[in-house]
Amino acid sequence: MNSISKPIVIAGPCMAESLEIMQQAAEVLVPLSRELDFDFYFKASFDKANRSSMDSFRGPGLEASLPWFENIKNTYQCKLITDIHESRQALIAGEIFDALQIPAFLCRQTDLLVSAVSTGKMVNIKKGQFMAPGAMSHIIKKCQQICHNKNLELKASITERGVTFGYGDLIVDPRSFPILAKSNAPILFDITHSTQNPPVGSHQTISGASREYAPILARSALATGYLSGFFLETHPQPSHAKSDSSAQLNLNQTSRLLKQIIPLWHESRAWKEIDSLFT
Repeated sequence: MNSISKPIVIAGPCMAESLEIMQQAAEVLVPLSRELDFDFYFKASFDKANRSSMDSFRGPGLEASLPWFENIKNTYQCKLITDIHESRQALIAGEIFDALQIPAFLCRQTDLLVSAVSTGKMVNIKKGQFMAPGAMSHIIKKCQQICHNKNLELKASITERGVTFGYGDLIVDPRSFPILAKSNAPILFDITHSTQNPPVGSHQTISGASREYAPILARSALATGYLSGFFLETHPQPSHAKSDSSAQLNLNQTSRLLKQIIPLWHESRAWKEIDSLFT
């Protein structure tokens, strides 16, 4: 599973706010995927079910946004991925999406994993901020058992996005990448969510972010040599985005960063070989 010839890139706006915003992102990302030769999945969420505040906009919902996703898939000839939060959504989303994503806070939900893996689609599992990297192997084993029982090929990946200790920050430990890789699942790095500053205390109702660290974190994760690809969120006008406005990259930032790190990814495949000298 871990042997891939080109990097995976999951990218798009955090939320499916409108077809126009999705199109603006796709018009940059799809040509970029061909220029840099990466395995691209267009991402947007139809529902942000874990917003910090009840007053925050959650999204249009699955049924309302399906025509938008179909438009993106047909117009730009690209693969699609989205989050699911409930088991019943897997079957519906599986009819159009090429991959399904399990949100970080739901990564241990067995019924959700069963429904997602049972579609036969690729399933990208976001590592929970509360999870030790070694514990993710148990989740991959769940997926393996599901596939064995249903005579399906295992197509699951893990995305690292850092660990939070409740103090309003996410910390990315580079040791997590080789530990996660022991699961034999492809390992992705979430460039944008790893910059988040989750809300702490009653005075803060939305997550902040330190977007300026995105390229540093991306290059640092890449240097471990264990990445199969990247996850990032990008928006034509991040300051106007209805979710993760301080974490999303604008389209120019996304283009410049991917043009730097995709060539480095190919070099990084050999970097981990020296690790065996220290075991």
